[in-house]
Amino acid sequence: MSAIGPSTRRPTRQRSAVVESLGAVADFVSAQDLHARMRAGGNAIGLATVYRTLAALAADGVLDVLRTADGEAVYRRCSTHHHHHLVCEVCGRAVEIEVPFLEDWAETVGGEHGFWNVRHTVEVVGTCTNCQTGKP
Repeated sequence: MSAIGPSTRRPTRQRSAVVESLGAVADFVSAQDLHARMRAGGNAIGLATVYRTLAALAADGVLDVLRTADGEAVYRRCSTHHHHHLVCEVCGRAVEIEVPFLEDWAETVGGEHGFWNVRHTVEVVGTCTNCQTGKP
């Protein structure tokens, strides 16, 4: 997989611009916020194009997607390995975490019930130290 998705998708200027803009953001960002950042940076991309591109990149596994408490999708460039997230429910800060025993457990439970090709997604949600103490 390339940095902008599988070879079956045509690499476009807009797709490259979205990937590049996401690379400049450390945490998760909404489509609207990313669009505003891109427009402020001089990119004339449309909001609908940002939404379509983010959805395609997420489907290709290039992006992590989380849902905020109010149901809004937020995106971030994804690590290349399987991982999970510890997410602050106040500020949205996310930390990638690895839970080795979970991988074995998921396979075992799936097998016990006759399931194959078991996949899973885990988000652990809480409040980060900065939000607890009121620090920026």
